[in-house]
Amino acid sequence: MSERNTEGQITVRQVTDVQASWTQQGRGEPGAFTIQLILDNGAEEYVLQPDAQDTKVQLELLKTSKSVYFDLERKVLIPSNITLGIE
Repeated sequence: MSERNTEGQITVRQVTDVQASWTQQGRGEPGAFTIQLILDNGAEEYVLQPDAQDTKVQLELLKTSKSVYFDLERKVLIPSNITLGIE
């Protein structure tokens, strides 16, 4: 029982996998993006529904960060050790 309570108290988890998708909403209409975050190897999942511009930024952050965390309580994506592509 205490293990279950401990799991329920964890609000920040590591993003261990990401699945991005786009869905057509109607012919000739803008589509909808989703980014599914797999947290701590499947312990939790969370789906973001950003607009097109935010999707581009979020995917770039995920690509350029050595590790990313997600705060389930505050709904905050937390990239760390970002590698800047400045040459």
